[in-house]
Parts: sequence; structure tokens; C-alpha cells
Amino acid sequence: MAGAALDTTSSSPATPTEPADRSRPADPAAASGQTGRAEQGGFWALVRRHRTFTAILTVGVLLRIVTMLGYRPAMWFNDSFDYLHVAMSPYPHAIRPDGYAFFLFLLRPFHSFALVVALQHLMGVIIAIIIYALLRTRFTLPAWVACLAAAPVLLDAYQIQLEHLVLSDVPFTFLVILVIAALMWYQNPSWKVGAAVGLLLGLASLTRSVGLPVLFAVVVYMLARRVRWRVIAATVALCALPLAAYAVWFHSYYGKFAMTESNGVFLYARVYKFADCNKIQPPTEEIPLCVQADHKLPFSQDGIWNRRSPLHRVPAPRFTEMQNRIAGDFAKRAILAQPGDYFKVVAADFFRVFQWNRTVFPDRDTYEEYEFGTHAAALPDWRMSQDKTADQEAAAYERGRASTQIAEPFAGVIRTYQDVFYLRGSILGVILLVGLGGMIPLWRRFGGAALLPWTTAIGLLLAPAATAEFDYRYILPATPLACLAAALAITPKIRSWYPNRFRQRRGVVSAQGAPGGAPEAPESAAEPDMEPAATAK
Repeated sequence: MAGAALDTTSSSPATPTEPADRSRPADPAAASGQTGRAEQGGFWALVRRHRTFTAILTVGVLLRIVTMLGYRPAMWFNDSFDYLHVAMSPYPHAIRPDGYAFFLFLLRPFHSFALVVALQHLMGVIIAIIIYALLRTRFTLPAWVACLAAAPVLLDAYQIQLEHLVLSDVPFTFLVILVIAALMWYQNPSWKVGAAVGLLLGLASLTRSVGLPVLFAVVVYMLARRVRWRVIAATVALCALPLAAYAVWFHSYYGKFAMTESNGVFLYARVYKFADCNKIQPPTEEIPLCVQADHKLPFSQDGIWNRRSPLHRVPAPRFTEMQNRIAGDFAKRAILAQPGDYFKVVAADFFRVFQWNRTVFPDRDTYEEYEFGTHAAALPDWRMSQDKTADQEAAAYERGRASTQIAEPFAGVIRTYQDVFYLRGSILGVILLVGLGGMIPLWRRFGGAALLPWTTAIGLLLAPAATAEFDYRYILPATPLACLAAALAITPKIRSWYPNRFRQRRGVVSAQGAPGGAPEAPESAAEPDMEPAATAK
């Protein structure tokens, strides 16, 4: 994806226009024609100035069109049908928040899953445009740097496939990117910007519960930049508003102010493989969750979904308050009693992200749901309610056939593309290291502007490993943030910092300043991309 030669001439400024000749009488007709030609030429001038990015963008759009033609109307994941069930008859779901279900509900009058995934493809394209525009306009980086940062979102085959799934990850990523871009654009945000950021964070947290840690990263970033306390308060308050409303709705159904009844259950799955009751010494009600090492199922997620899971021994229905409480308490005891074992499984899943090849994990069925396949499976007939199965609800939403239909040769084109063109995990690791390297020279300012996208990317990769289990879909939302942080390491100040430090160690840099006679800027000087905001009086 990054191998193509990139044109850097688009960074040159546009030619200034000639001053108007005021001695000539005004001609409304001529002026109108000139304006029309200027507006018409404005678009093509924009394309010429950014022709490398336009070429990459065009390829990305064409790939998405091929995908929509090859796999109609959409592709499906196991979780898709829970979201769809809520969209058909809204209620607070016990396992996951309903943000994405609301998205499906709003689109239900159109009766088109093709529209759902088309909007998700559009979100992917807009994410790339935001990254490019932010780096070129706000940080004035070269065109080739901005193109490289935006290319993975546009060209990664697994990103395109994720956009084509009826699944929450792409809308979540879109909301997070809007938050990060807004905070990086405004050095000194107003309370209105803070309120908008908070509202977007609230919606992101309703879309995926991992959005709440993003709020923590945002607040830390604001404190590091000394943002006014009114802005921080507006951010937190507007984030809490949709979450509080949802919690009230949840309480009306379950008698408890919460977002889900699954956090403890998923944490139990995290400790399931290593939990040793001889070390934990759980109370009597948690003993049914104990399993001998030689009787444990092969994957952590088996602790939730497998019919032989110990959770079925708890005298309570699945994902209820009692089961969630018992499973969560057992998991916390296991982590405290076996911190070393917990660290090992978290580290193993975290570093699995950076493997060169995508291996079959956690099982063949899940792995294949992220692949453009040669055969379309029928929609499941799981019973979602007393009178509706999953396939029936999908047909009712679509008002027609909702199962995936594979159309050649388009499907074959995107399948072949997926075999080659995707971001390897090892390359993502290098991208994160580049971003970290760019933060080191700005350590006195907490890493500069790259702090927020870099820490958010790490958090999005670490959270699943710490609370549930690794899954390939959790890598993709972190990728644009990692690319954004790495691009900021290409600023002239950061590039010059490393050779200067190397020369200083070798005794090459003179006492007067940096090589070339120009005095080296002191480390305490404010960076153009990280000037502290005014503090509140």
C-alpha cells in the first residue's frame, strides 16, 4: 500500500491571482461567467494540488464499490443479530450498549442493509480524509507523509471487509476520530468544542463500551495541555448526559443503574484459562466456576459461549445481575491471587497484534467471518424472541432476502486483493514505535500533539486483551490513530532532534548550536503543535 511513488509537489502553494483592473467598468455578465469558471476550476485545482491523495482515495472508493457489488447486500457477524434484534424492538441489551442498534433503528425505514454498509464505507473514506486534511492543514506536513498516514484506512482489505459487516466497530472508530481530530485542531478549545467532544464520546461509549477509557485519555490530554477547567467540565458533562439517560433506561428494565450485565462475565473469560481455585480460595457460591486445568476448554471465550462453560453451573440465567456479580467477583479474586498469570495472558494477547501473519484465532469460524469467502452461509435460525428467529428478523428489516449473495467477478477481485493488500501486524508495531519515537523529544510537554492519538491507539489494543480476549476486529480502530501519531514524528523539529543528540554524544555539535551555524532551539521552547492553552483565571 505504501510502495507506490508519492507526489510531493502538491505541497507547493497556489499561484496568487492578479489584482483586479479597477479602471474597467463592471460587467455583471462577464463577472458571472468568470465566477462560474472559477468555481468549476476550483475543484480541479484542489485535485491537482492533492493528486497523490486523490489517486489513493479513488482506489479506496473503487475497492468499496467492488465489495458492494460482490457481496450483496452486506456481510454478517455473530453479534450482528443482537444489534438487529434491538433495532427491531428497542430495549437495553444486557450484553452490550445499544448505540449501534440505534443506528440500525434510524435506518430501518429504508429497509436496506446495503445502505447501512454504504454509510459505513463512507465513514471509512471520511476517516482517511480527516487524517490527510489534519496533517496537511493543521500541521503543514508534506503530502507524502499525510498520504502514507491515510493509506491504511483506504486500502487495507480487512478494513474494507469490516466496513461491510453489520457491526459496530466502524461507527465507533468514526466517532473516536472525530473526537481526536477536533482536539488536535483547536489548540485552545472553547467550551462549545469541549461540549461537542463530550457528546461524541458519549455516543462512542454507547456504541462500544471501550469508549469510556477514551474519555480518560481525553481528560488526561486536556490536563497536560492546561485546557481551561470550563472546557474539561463541559466535555465530561456532555459525555455523561447520554450515558446517564441510557443508565436510567437500563434501570427501568433491570432495576439497576448500569450499561450492561456482562462486564463481570467477560472478565471471567479472561481469567478462565489460568484461574486456580487452590490459590484463589473462592467463597462457596463461586466454587462452581472452578475447573481443573486438564478439563478446561481450549479458548478463553469458551468460558462464556460454550455450552460446557462453568457459568452454566451458576443458579442464574445468563447475563443477569447475579451471574455477572459472581463471575466478576471470581475474576477479580483470580487476578489478585495470580497477578503474574494475568499479566502473561494479557501480554500474550497484546503482542499477538504484532504478528506478521494472521493466524487462525480464536477459532476457525470466527476467523473466517473476517474473510471475503467463496460461499455464503445461510443466516442463522437462532430464536431471538418467542416468535422471531435471527433470519426472520433480518428478512423483516430488509423486506426481502437479507443473506449475503456472492456475485462474480467482483467478489473474486476483492478476495484476491485481500490475500495481499492489508496492514501486517508487524508493520503496525513499527508505526507505533515511530509514534513513540516522535514523542520522546517532546517529553517535557508529555509527547506533544501525538500524545492523544498514540495513547488512545495503545488503549484500544490493550483493553480487549485486559478484559476479554484478542480479536482481529479490535486492531482496526487503533490503526488510523497509530498512523496519525507516527506522521507527527516527521516534523522538522523532531527529525533534527535525533541527529543533533547523536552528534552531541560524539562531540560534533558545537557549543554555539546545531550544525550549519543555526542555534539549536532550546528544549523548553513551545512547539507549534503543542502550545499550552490559556489557563483559567
